[in-house]
Amino acid sequence: MKPMLNVALPKGRIGEKVYAMFEAAGLECPSIRENNRKLIFENPDVGVRYFWVKPSDVAIYVERGAADIGVAGKDILLEYEPDIYELYDLDIGKCRMAVAAKEDFRDNPQKTLKVATKFTNIAKQYYTSLGRDIDIIHLNGSIEIAPILGLSDVIVDIVETGTTLKENHLTVFETIVPISARLIANKSSFKFKNEAIESIVKKLSEIGADTAK
Repeated sequence: MKPMLNVALPKGRIGEKVYAMFEAAGLECPSIRENNRKLIFENPDVGVRYFWVKPSDVAIYVERGAADIGVAGKDILLEYEPDIYELYDLDIGKCRMAVAAKEDFRDNPQKTLKVATKFTNIAKQYYTSLGRDIDIIHLNGSIEIAPILGLSDVIVDIVETGTTLKENHLTVFETIVPISARLIANKSSFKFKNEAIESIVKKLSEIGADTAK
């Protein structure tokens, strides 16, 4: 029996795409396709154990060693800076971190810029690189409302299609960084289960993102 490799998958559409890629790489676990409420699935024959977790928690499970590898968005990795290895860009879940504001917004460098976001670390690092004085307003949801109601001048948020922005008369002014799903590894696991992990990276790179579509 092979030693188990613990894999943290993000719940939702991206996680299902990720599993399809692992499945195509020969790391199938049929029970994961069944209609049930289980959170942990394993296939001892191929030496893999999957479990579903909240997308923003994947990096924590990997960093702390509960998972050997996992898949997390680049936004999470930039925001929380977990102590992990980033191994591979899966090229799925693609979007961008951007600065958006009302269509008629004009920045006044003489004033402190009010920035609403849930990605406070990314926003701070971005504006520090520009030497811009900002006031961070941390919000957890409906960030698009902030500039409309005058709570902030701009927002820093993930933009996928931009439809929500357009419907609220907001527009993207700057793209901070492209975002996609990344394969990450626990540092200790990468050392002691290196062969198995490197094999997965190789298989996933050969398969490509088209498998997940």
